[in-house]
Amino acid sequence: MTQIDLTGAWSLADSAGDYACTLDLPGDGISALHDAGLIPDPYFGRNEYDLRWICERDWVATRQFNLTDPHVDLVLSRMDTVVTVRVNDTVVLKADNAFRDYRVSLGDVAFAGQNTISLTFHSPVVAGKALFDAHDFDIPWSRNCPIPYGNFLRKPACDFGWDWNIALAPFGVYGAITVMPSDAPRIDRLAIHQDHSDGVVVHVSAYVSNHTNAVTLTFDGQNFSARPVHGVCTFRATVKNPKLWWPAGQGDQPLYDLEVTAGPAKTTRRIGLRKMELVTAKDEAGLSFVVRVNGRDVFCKGANWIPADALPGRISIAKTTDLLQSAVDANMNMIRIWGGGRYEPTSFYDTCDELGLLVWQDFMFACNLYPSDRSFIANVRTEVQDNVARMHHHACIALWCGDNELVGALDWYDVSKLDRDRYLVNYDRLNRAIEDVLLETDPYAIWWPSSPTKGPLNFGDSWHDDGSGDMHFWSVWHEGRDFDHYRDVAPRFCSEFGFQSYPTMNAIRNFTAPEDRNIAAPVLESHQKNDGGNARIAETMFRYFRWPEAFDDFVYLSQVQQALAIKTAVTHWRSLKPHCMGTLIWQLNDTWPVCSWASLDYGGDWKLMHHAARDFFAPVICTAVPNCSTTTIRAINDMAMPAEVEVTLRAVTPDGATRELGQVTAAVGAEAVDIFHVEDLGPQEMLLIDWQSADGHGREVHAPQPYKSYDLMPAGLSLEIDGAEITIAAKGLGLFVFIEADIPGRFSANNFDLLPGESRSLRFDASDPTRSANFTLRDLHSATYGKTTT
Repeated sequence: MTQIDLTGAWSLADSAGDYACTLDLPGDGISALHDAGLIPDPYFGRNEYDLRWICERDWVATRQFNLTDPHVDLVLSRMDTVVTVRVNDTVVLKADNAFRDYRVSLGDVAFAGQNTISLTFHSPVVAGKALFDAHDFDIPWSRNCPIPYGNFLRKPACDFGWDWNIALAPFGVYGAITVMPSDAPRIDRLAIHQDHSDGVVVHVSAYVSNHTNAVTLTFDGQNFSARPVHGVCTFRATVKNPKLWWPAGQGDQPLYDLEVTAGPAKTTRRIGLRKMELVTAKDEAGLSFVVRVNGRDVFCKGANWIPADALPGRISIAKTTDLLQSAVDANMNMIRIWGGGRYEPTSFYDTCDELGLLVWQDFMFACNLYPSDRSFIANVRTEVQDNVARMHHHACIALWCGDNELVGALDWYDVSKLDRDRYLVNYDRLNRAIEDVLLETDPYAIWWPSSPTKGPLNFGDSWHDDGSGDMHFWSVWHEGRDFDHYRDVAPRFCSEFGFQSYPTMNAIRNFTAPEDRNIAAPVLESHQKNDGGNARIAETMFRYFRWPEAFDDFVYLSQVQQALAIKTAVTHWRSLKPHCMGTLIWQLNDTWPVCSWASLDYGGDWKLMHHAARDFFAPVICTAVPNCSTTTIRAINDMAMPAEVEVTLRAVTPDGATRELGQVTAAVGAEAVDIFHVEDLGPQEMLLIDWQSADGHGREVHAPQPYKSYDLMPAGLSLEIDGAEITIAAKGLGLFVFIEADIPGRFSANNFDLLPGESRSLRFDASDPTRSANFTLRDLHSATYGKTTT
């Protein structure tokens, strides 16, 4: 018999018999209940709070399948989470890990003809509490999570709520559900390693079952054959005229097809040829942190990735690809898959390979204390092996990181602060197990123990100490510091930092009624999961800007200050190159419509900061570095070759009048270069930096004072529309000029500064070409002094 695919329609019902509907797998039960009209949209208004009962019940999914030969195995992957699997009313599997693959024989319970399979999804709250109560000592769960006990389950931590995520703890199956002949030949996994010491040699080990004849490898136009020894075949392929894979912005991303065949079984991989290194060398400051690709040090520019949706049933390859493409379009070259989400499906890493996005891969542990008893560690070991075996061959994988902020969590809870030795040993047992299995599965993997950390077995403060390793810098947001505080630290690699804004008006309209569009309205507050977040946005706005009168201007201005905060951090840390060699913004995307640190809205629309990121992550930039009464102009080049930069400096006043300060041409190599010093700006003058290089042109307006100190004048913006082509012209000084559409879509350019008499042409491509858009023009003056242009 051939394999039977059990994805598709199942029957879903709760254990109490109150609800029944169709569940399409892969998918999640909450999405199924909504699609069936049994519950309201979880994302609208405050519906979340009335739907948490779902995770407190057991749910059963059933369907039938026919067999001609009952000698079969059941294969399942990504079952969420504590699931009892029955075939013909007999328990065949008790699963307890949403990140694992499972294979179980049905030979004793299946029969020829119609069979019944059921999946009982047990309440994660009840299952987690049972483990919590049985544990030998207290292990509290993350304070981010309103749903308790999630740290005892191998389920995405953010499913239990986070400071940007809805708390619903969904259930479902998100991978394969297949019935396969037990004795059919199969290829269980491939272990692939590249040796770049003398040319490029690719080593492949194929692990096979039920097959003793020759196994073949086809790669780079070559064919190889070998017989398995104890179920393993090894191959060695020397690549002819190798074409190297490079991160985005550093070169091309050629991919080679690799195929292994064992009788009727066949598996394929696409690999990019590259040598990946993590350089952590001692120096005067401490310990460097440099990603080196094919012998070239690469400044990593990117963002942190969280799940593409809070409800897995709403995630699609197209949606994920669009988000990743937006990262590349904003000149990013790295994505950090954060440890409180999920290991992404293979299609995600395929896309990163194709786009040239390096992947910093956390293991799925975040901001919690976790158990380290034998059963928990055994479960984790299998999880690590499954995912490393599946993912390790991808060219995009830059490093594997043990967890997110588990070292810091040791100091967040009373029990661990009072008995730190116990909890430190508890943490080390888990961390060592992850490292051991990673290197057993892929001996050539690059390991980093935790994020942030100053280095192996260093449990110091990586939130404020910037000399070694990677850093999470949150003082500006969580401590309410000025944006210039980003200039007070010099991280070697900042893997997390961020500042919040409101989502776009398009997103807000989708989850609010008109009467809810007020920053203090309960609905708006329920879509802000960070304690004090809305107040912090407002307080910071009052510090830097004159107050907006209209709600939609407040939303726009929140995005302006988010962009300004992150631009300050990124441009300054890039200016420290090569001391600093990476900046990963928290965060790229949202899981649902919410006030957050994301640069992409839920649905993929670009917030103002993402347009800003395209500029401040450009390969060649110039930026102002203030120092007391002097401002230094510094040029940065991330390209492989030196660049020549032509820079024009002017002072500009609120009425748009300019004063020439100088012109300079400079050669910029791998290190940032100081090219000019400015000392004589007047009290109402801002610094205008324009530059031109072979990479393109750019502009930065640097305001030495808060913008509220400047007496801004009307920009006199006008709008001309010709189909998808839009031209924006200014009569006065236009700062943070931003155009909004009332339908989803993509602007080719946005968020720019215009001098009097200047114009900018751009395109708007609607996501749905059948819909026409209405446009609104905003700038700093209109948002804080006058009216917008529609």
